[in-house]
Amino acid sequence: MEAMVDTSADHAVEQLYAAAWVPMVRLATLLLGDQSRAEDIVQEALIGLHRRWGGLEDPTHATAYLRRSVVNGVRSAQRHSTVAQRHLRAEAGDPTLPQVTAGADVPALARDQRTLLLDAVAALPQRQREVLTLRYWSDLSEAEIADTLGISTGSVKTHAHRALAALATRREDLA
Repeated sequence: MEAMVDTSADHAVEQLYAAAWVPMVRLATLLLGDQSRAEDIVQEALIGLHRRWGGLEDPTHATAYLRRSVVNGVRSAQRHSTVAQRHLRAEAGDPTLPQVTAGADVPALARDQRTLLLDAVAALPQRQREVLTLRYWSDLSEAEIADTLGISTGSVKTHAHRALAALATRREDLA
């Protein structure tokens, strides 16, 4: 017996892919700092969305669901990277371990003046970085950010305020 293919899910995810691929990859790249891994995360989020299409409460919120999946995927990748780095440091004397090198996008970004801002944003705590990226890159409202991150709008305001204050202080220190 052949499996039934949900053409409505296929069509809907195909349209979402066309509309959201670039912004979601940019979002993940900004949060993660690695475009190749960001593309993988967005692809996995789209596959997961397709699998769960029939279970979505409101398909009109598919972009928000995808965005949240991407942010969660980035968090998972960051946790994995942290654990991997910890193990690499613990076994630093082992010459058989692969050498970790920066991605090809790092030198390109270093040439731009944006490097200072990107470095300052990267130095922020994860939640503040996520709030600023979703607000100023993805242009989401406080309510949409709260929904994406699973926090209250008050927390969004607090994280945004603290992040902007930290960036202002860093800018003054550099001047």
